Amino acid sequence: MIVAMQEAASEEQIQHVIERLVNMGFEVHRSTGTRQTVLGAVGPRFDFDVRDIEVLAGVGEVHRISAPYKLVGRSFRPEGTVIHFKNGVTLGGSDVHVMAGPCSVESREQLFAVAESTSRAGAKFLRGGAFKPRTSPYSFQGLGEEGLKLLRAAGDQFNMLVVSEVMEISQIALMLPYVDVLQVGARNMQNFNLLRELGKARKPVLLKRGIAATIEELLLSGEYIMAGGNYEVMLCERGIRTFETYTRNTLDISAIPIVHKLSHLPMVSDPSHGTGRRDKVAPMARASVAAGADAVLIEVHNEPEKALSDGAQSLYPEQFAELMGQLRIIAPAVGRKLA
Repeated sequence: MIVAMQEAASEEQIQHVIERLVNMGFEVHRSTGTRQTVLGAVGPRFDFDVRDIEVLAGVGEVHRISAPYKLVGRSFRPEGTVIHFKNGVTLGGSDVHVMAGPCSVESREQLFAVAESTSRAGAKFLRGGAFKPRTSPYSFQGLGEEGLKLLRAAGDQFNMLVVSEVMEISQIALMLPYVDVLQVGARNMQNFNLLRELGKARKPVLLKRGIAATIEELLLSGEYIMAGGNYEVMLCERGIRTFETYTRNTLDISAIPIVHKLSHLPMVSDPSHGTGRRDKVAPMARASVAAGADAVLIEVHNEPEKALSDGAQSLYPEQFAELMGQLRIIAPAVGRKLA
């Protein structure tokens, strides 16, 4: 259930309600907004009377939540989640951000060239894979920790936040010193053991939708992370598998406003994986911002024809700069601004 405290509720009253909920067998998650505190009570109990909580001092409203996700739901944080990063960067508010970089870190020269061009064009996040989950075991698998070191060095030099994919539990501790955002790929969206461990980490998580996952399944995967105590989660639409073969996946742009209605979490769009075609990335990025995406994830390579992974969907630096100019025009039209 969700317990919305009154705006004037004291800390003593809030703590009393929390203690009462804990004694009833609930696990309590607290969300403190600008105007009021909301308590999310999660547990197996169904035999309770909401009136027992409604009459407590300081309580405004109490709602049973019928949806299977409690913490991810919009009612837990009605004003929306805003994730705060260093250097004053925020994600989930009025700003729209672009996360850009190569699919995988291949060399220092390649990464620094891409970081320089994307930061100059206005990107605040540098994305790149140090560990690469590939369909074929013979494909390039990434540079591992050396790739993480290069990402951190490039991020520091060009004042960019670092986003990279974590594939398994054992990599979390290794990655924490190097990255600002831990990305969970589509293949791991329902790796619940990994999600539980990320719930213990105090680092923002970018959770991608699985290739055949419903929106509810995506939200429930986010619930695993939040239930562990990590509330800094962003969800990502990266395309789902349909009967269409012209594109790599079918980018479900409708998922962006749907998730915003159902959840308070920021929503990211990945038109690179969503289409798999360089010439379709920019149109889908523009459409994503128009649909309300809080960020777009774009693959950029200084020499896509020589890329070790996903070269066909990677933009040239000059194409990326042109796209950034277009997004600066589109964002204000929907009440946002490109940060």
